Amino acid sequence: MGRSNEEFEIGGVSHVALVCRDMARTVDFYQGVLGMPLVKTIELPVDMGQHFFFDIGNGDCLAFFWFPNAPEPAPGVSAAPALPTEGEIVSAIGSMNHLAFNVPADRFDDYVERLRAKGVAVSDVLNHDDSEWGVAPEVTPDVFVRSVYFFDPDGVLLEFAAWTRPLTDADVRHEPARAIPRNANALT
Repeated sequence: MGRSNEEFEIGGVSHVALVCRDMARTVDFYQGVLGMPLVKTIELPVDMGQHFFFDIGNGDCLAFFWFPNAPEPAPGVSAAPALPTEGEIVSAIGSMNHLAFNVPADRFDDYVERLRAKGVAVSDVLNHDDSEWGVAPEVTPDVFVRSVYFFDPDGVLLEFAAWTRPLTDADVRHEPARAIPRNANALT
């Protein structure tokens, strides 16, 4: 991915922090099913809850808060409501749509089968390319990443993503969209 940040020396993601319903169930899934080592646990003061960190590789972590009185989830608002191959994936502005973990391309198919063997419901494999629909039925030289999606126990949409080729300047070719004012279609 060869571009460098000339403003700040950022060495990746320190951690992403999500909220779970049940910390024990979260540990069972992320450590037990996905094999991510639990590396730090924190009891928050005044019975506010817990904050646990899992190692996701390269010095990066995935963290979870558990708050005893957290509001219920709102799929379609705070998170994607469906797997990309099974329904609507739109979520609200400012939400986290999904979290993708980088996995090696030569192990991707094995990892998909491992997830299935562990009882994890996964999407169809998507071979992302630059075609009209953005997906190829098989791996071709135009495919830049292979993806499979699945949910954690709290409905967080996760992805195993395997880059299949280096990205170049030619991969940046679209103008960024501008927001459409919410009342633009209203009759005046």
